Amino acid sequence: MERMDFGPVPVAALGEMLWDMLPGGRRPGGAPANFACHMAAFGCESWLVSAVGHDEAGDELTRFFAAKGVNLSVSRVERPTGRVEVALDEAGVPRYEIVSDVAWDHIPFTEREAALARRVRCACFGTLAQRSPVSRRTIDRFLDSMPGDALRVFDINLRASCQERSVVEQSLVRCNVLKMNDEELPEVCALFGREPSDPESDCRRLMADFDIGWVILTGGARESAIFTPEGVSRRDTPSVVVADTVGAGDSFTAAFCAGLLRGLSLREIHRLAVDTAAFVCGSEGATPSLPKRLTDRLAG
Repeated sequence: MERMDFGPVPVAALGEMLWDMLPGGRRPGGAPANFACHMAAFGCESWLVSAVGHDEAGDELTRFFAAKGVNLSVSRVERPTGRVEVALDEAGVPRYEIVSDVAWDHIPFTEREAALARRVRCACFGTLAQRSPVSRRTIDRFLDSMPGDALRVFDINLRASCQERSVVEQSLVRCNVLKMNDEELPEVCALFGREPSDPESDCRRLMADFDIGWVILTGGARESAIFTPEGVSRRDTPSVVVADTVGAGDSFTAAFCAGLLRGLSLREIHRLAVDTAAFVCGSEGATPSLPKRLTDRLAG
């Protein structure tokens, strides 16, 4: 991709913004919202397309992301602001309940979103917000309204409520960048009736079947790989003292997109992505302020 300056170049995140209701208190979250925060930290004109309710929870959420430098194309709808209930069992293992029929299930597509879609250079979306027909249609219309050469990044984030083959298949058709982890890859293979092979073969088959230019495969504490038609980049995951892993994958995706838009080499992009995710893992929360040693790699 041609090197470009960030100033006038907008990027968008499409989907859920919500409160993670943790035992120790609530935190702002949602994979697209986290991605938007990190893109803003990297100096992009970052937009979040979502919805909140007419409630205090929505007021606080919009204030939080605006303070992070995110531009908001966020509608107020007649549903409560989204939340995820997090409970811990006796062993301390978390269980998640993603509350249904909330605001981000009803994201409208208005002329405001249409105008934004026509000028963005990158948009990131997942499966969770596509669990409802309203938000799914909005995401589809937004992606279809974008310039033909823009990045359409499918960060798959499979959840039990949004693993319909048709949703995943149509998302793969629309994307040119696919991001998933090593647990999601065999699930994607199973959705299409395929026996998993080795990860590289599985990723390259998806690239060929759906005309995808880049596939990002993360492997937690072990390694990550970025596949392109020309080759592959592999990097070990840096060793850090983990505070929590919330938002690490979203920060990896954001760093990849920022580096690609900026015209960095694949090697530079991959290093920035793993170092950013490692920093987030070593910090509390999904959207810590990124240090200059990371953001300065995009300068010049």
